[in-house]
Amino acid sequence: MNFSRRETFGLGLGAVALTMLPVGASAATVDELIAEFTGGADMADTGVTLTAPEIAENGNTVPISVEAPGASAIMVLATGNPTPPVGTFNFGPLAGSRSASTRIRLATTQDVVAIAKLEDGTFARASAEIKVTIGGCGG
Repeated sequence: MNFSRRETFGLGLGAVALTMLPVGASAATVDELIAEFTGGADMADTGVTLTAPEIAENGNTVPISVEAPGASAIMVLATGNPTPPVGTFNFGPLAGSRSASTRIRLATTQDVVAIAKLEDGTFARASAEIKVTIGGCGG
């Protein structure tokens, strides 16, 4: 295969550009994600209700619901997944209910953590261990 001077220069320039890009965003740990959401503030163990099955027969679709009266935002994390953040639910002042429900994918048996930012600026936390019998995320 013969390359012209222009093609060779273009390939070299592309290679230089690739070396300057970040290799990849390293996945943040659960503790780092929590610290970013809370700003390092203390969390109460009451005020959030996380409803999840104790045993999930299939990790591909696990139903969960989270409720925190007076919350302005709720963040849900799956601690054992390759990508821990499940979602963040934001609530406006006119929200009738400060709750959310969804189905998530779990790789293995792990803890699911819900952290609520309350309107008064405090934070509350709840967690539940879910035992997965059939793998979901690549398992």
